[in-house]
Amino acid sequence: RPSGRGAMVAKAKKGEGAKRKRPGPKEAKAKAKVKGKGKRNPTKEGDGLGNADARAQNASSFSSILPTGGFNLGLGSLAKSKVGASVSAYEDYHKFDGGKETKEAKKARYADMVNKYYDLATSFYEYAWGDCFHFAHRLRGETLRESIKRHEHFLAMKFSPCLQNGKRAKVLDVGCGIGGPAREISAFSGVNVVGLNNNSYQVQRANKITSEKRKSAKAAYKKAPASVLGSCEFVKGDFMKMPFDDNTFDAAYAIEATCHSPVAEDIYKEILRVVKPGGLVAIYEWCLTDKYNSKKAEHRLLKHQIEIGNGLPDIRTTKACKAAMIKAGFEMVEDVDLAECSPVPWYEPLYPSSGYFASLEALSAFKTSPLGASVTHSFCWLLEALKLAPEGTTRVSGVLREGAVGLIEGGKLNAFTPMYFMLGRKPN
Repeated sequence: RPSGRGAMVAKAKKGEGAKRKRPGPKEAKAKAKVKGKGKRNPTKEGDGLGNADARAQNASSFSSILPTGGFNLGLGSLAKSKVGASVSAYEDYHKFDGGKETKEAKKARYADMVNKYYDLATSFYEYAWGDCFHFAHRLRGETLRESIKRHEHFLAMKFSPCLQNGKRAKVLDVGCGIGGPAREISAFSGVNVVGLNNNSYQVQRANKITSEKRKSAKAAYKKAPASVLGSCEFVKGDFMKMPFDDNTFDAAYAIEATCHSPVAEDIYKEILRVVKPGGLVAIYEWCLTDKYNSKKAEHRLLKHQIEIGNGLPDIRTTKACKAAMIKAGFEMVEDVDLAECSPVPWYEPLYPSSGYFASLEALSAFKTSPLGASVTHSFCWLLEALKLAPEGTTRVSGVLREGAVGLIEGGKLNAFTPMYFMLGRKPN
């Protein structure tokens, strides 16, 4: 799951005067190079305890065989020696006592919180989920991988009506993760996708995976017309103040990413700004449903578990997100909770209802299941005890397990959905 994060964008001035001009990706890279010139292992803004050397080593040496990505590696942008301190700092954002928690710190410094989360969790995600970190509407008889691809294709088909025929469209992926959906949608729709992500490690992984896939399909890309196979690139940037000019993109989408924003209206306004008039924006949002009851302790607990286990400042309701989209300036075209019409429960990968050995598909989801998570947790403990994994690795595994428990309970109670779909149009 995606993470283009950062400090909140200042509220726009009244009226629709001069366009705001953001530094482009090339200018931002040049500025970063000048700033870090002459320094060893410069720590970029938002990296926290991470650094470029650790990030490069962890990204290039990653192996999906281990939840930690390999032996004697750190996590994300973190060197092995920095993981424990980063886990402690992340956990401090989610203090929970007697059914109450402090939201102020999570919202005020959410960029740092989310970056810490994805530095710690990305290797675990890639180990269990591959390159697409999201749930999906799923049909009976459909494999998890098939449902994930169809979920992405559905999103692409929803924003495609605004794209011009015969022209290679430019589409923004807000919070692109390590680029799985961007690669799929660019190839499926024949568009150029720009993935925005505020986590440096995920951007590096996205670029590495994309480069490897392009090499393996080099002949196909050489022979195919420009309108058949699209392309994708990845930019490090804050999705609350994007490094793009007004009206840059023909369309945009976000898959389980805008939930990391502390204020829904602000992130929707920023997406509206960078999309051209008439452009469509398709979003899968994580939300509490009408079944959620804040007066019930078990409901408050599952909400907290989902937040700490998934790096969220605060989960909003479906009604709040829809209202925020409209208030941000979008014309609401469509909205539906796809979890309500999914024949297979969306949380099936986390909680196989038919048992682990009912089918090869159920067995293939072992890593993401409660039993698989327990095995992974024990394995992390062993690796940490043998000094083959950083101190704090087992705690990271524990945080992710806690999040999974909350997701399963939220799904069973129909109190939470990871696929509230909204389609909005920027007015002409």
